[in-house]
Amino acid sequence: MKKLYGVIGLGRFGGSVCLELAREGFEVLALDRDEDRVNEFKDIAAHAVIGDSMDEQTLIDLGFKNIDHVIVAIGDNVHASILTTLILEELGIKRITVKAQNDYHEKILNKIGADHVVHPERDMGKRIAHSIVSSNILDYIELSDEYSVVEVKVGNKMDQKTIQELDVRARFGCNIVAIKRGKDVNVSPMADEVLRHGDILIVIGSDKDISRFEKKLVIEE
Repeated sequence: MKKLYGVIGLGRFGGSVCLELAREGFEVLALDRDEDRVNEFKDIAAHAVIGDSMDEQTLIDLGFKNIDHVIVAIGDNVHASILTTLILEELGIKRITVKAQNDYHEKILNKIGADHVVHPERDMGKRIAHSIVSSNILDYIELSDEYSVVEVKVGNKMDQKTIQELDVRARFGCNIVAIKRGKDVNVSPMADEVLRHGDILIVIGSDKDISRFEKKLVIEE
């Protein structure tokens, strides 16, 4: 089954994450108090709803208990962000990612149950969306509107396979341009190079090709 994602707060950051997750083919439940923002995402998210995330019953009624990963992207209201995170923690959400306003806010979020705290001022929504999808996706850098470089960790799907066996170029149209193993970096690795669990691959390609590569070989349930 595909993972279900919830995005609370559809401002610039939350909207960016919601859009990118939807583009990647994931089902997203989007929530915001602003009707205009919700209407913008009616055709993007699987469900876009007007509601108050500080109301526990609202989150229960909307089915947030069934969401695998919730991203709290509330704007400048630190109180709402903290209270929403507390409620989600009490509801037993498996993974909670929260946008922090500052370092003090981050400390509080870490103490009350946030699994991952992000600073959108320092990180792009698109970049964070890819790291949300899988802990094996370490970084994502846009080269242009259509091409990117992604840094991924070798998991079970690629462990003990050679580059030739994986045939990433032919199957997905991507290129493995380097392998990082500990302190060593292997640039332009040979086809018979055997990948090991924990190796870090630097992969370049079009966004569509990288997305297919990630879904088949990087993202693990």
